[in-house]
Amino acid sequence: MKNNRMCPKCKSDDIVIVDGYAGAYGSGNNIMLGATIFSAVPVDRYVCCNCGFTEEWVRESDLAKLKESKKSHT
Repeated sequence: MKNNRMCPKCKSDDIVIVDGYAGAYGSGNNIMLGATIFSAVPVDRYVCCNCGFTEEWVRESDLAKLKESKKSHT
């Protein structure tokens, strides 16, 4: 959905994006890598307004930060 703006389930192009954010006390759609919101990596949601299917994506600029984190593993 992120790349072609089409739902993989129903093929609709009625897609909206809900931007990830880090709010107070770790609220929001994010991955916390440390104790403060400054360490949060936002996770954007792509939502099909036809069937309700969702995908979550981390921004490319934050991928290295995630990979280097002590909280992630392979």
